[in-house]
Amino acid sequence: MSDLIATKRVDLLAPYLALDQGPKVQAEYIWIDGEGGMRCKTMTLDKAPGSVADLKEWNFDGSSTGQAPGDNSDVFLRPVAIFKDPFRGGANILVLCECYDNDGTPNHSNYRASCKKVMDSAKSHEPWFGLEQEYTLFDADGQVFGWPKNGFPGPQGPYYCGVGAGRVFARDFIEAHYRACLYAGIKISGINAEVMPAQWEFQVGPCEGIEMGDHLWMARFLLLRIGEEWGIKPSLHPKPLKGDWNGAGCHSNYSTKEMRTPGKGMAAIEDAIKKLEKKHLEHIAVYGEDNDLRLTGKHETASMSSFSAGIANRGASIRIPRHVGAQGYGYLEDRRPASNVDPYRVTSILVETTLLSN
Repeated sequence: MSDLIATKRVDLLAPYLALDQGPKVQAEYIWIDGEGGMRCKTMTLDKAPGSVADLKEWNFDGSSTGQAPGDNSDVFLRPVAIFKDPFRGGANILVLCECYDNDGTPNHSNYRASCKKVMDSAKSHEPWFGLEQEYTLFDADGQVFGWPKNGFPGPQGPYYCGVGAGRVFARDFIEAHYRACLYAGIKISGINAEVMPAQWEFQVGPCEGIEMGDHLWMARFLLLRIGEEWGIKPSLHPKPLKGDWNGAGCHSNYSTKEMRTPGKGMAAIEDAIKKLEKKHLEHIAVYGEDNDLRLTGKHETASMSSFSAGIANRGASIRIPRHVGAQGYGYLEDRRPASNVDPYRVTSILVETTLLSN
């Protein structure tokens, strides 16, 4: 029997959500756990906060989330970003938090703290990012959503940006997520159906500096949270199915003020690519788990063991979009990161390699 069943009863819940809650505000504290998953719990506030500075530090049992031992289990939550709550509505909020140990140092799962330092050091270069989050939908039975129960759909081809029954799966779920992101204030810039059936992508950005990681993690939270209501499990695994099916990545678009400058941008892009080539293995090490299953040189990927770059080449490690090559300035696309990459880690190392290293 499946352990993934939609349990939300809209008809029963709606009258309660319509009740007046007075000046009180529900604040959903959200954090990243020790396994790269997401956790949350709710606090009642006396009134709506004016900023993050008005929010209380909280704590949780880190021994239950892979973030602390049982004999010293308190991990502290420090609010870092506020978003509107699309589930409760009204003045209620979602609060993204960093995790800290009781000695005041970042928890081992907290990659945001170091990323913030990197972004602050490179602030004068105005690093911009746009991340393309690919993911795969699974149903209550652990089957890829919409696929035949004892078989496979037709070969890849008609599904990418597809339209029509048999070509597109769970569009209602996707639209719900899109609208929830817009309501929350997440900088979601688009969506599309991907090459493998029941695989989708949303894009977040452009965002500057630390904002990129904050917005992508919150978009992931909404994806998982809405999945509860549909009985759908979104997977960020980079190769959820073996065989002749595309994997899932998190293509990372990146630019600096220098790259965006007409007449000088292409030279800055080429310089960045040279630096990225020298640090290829260091990047692969933080570009997501099981990425070796995806980066095979097939299915629109480069080989993990080699570095390459080219204009409009989706089989390269780094792609320069054709219009960027034509106009001579813009951005580059790092196609190596896996769908499960931590956005704080990928944005941090891109800046470190291209702006802060020799």
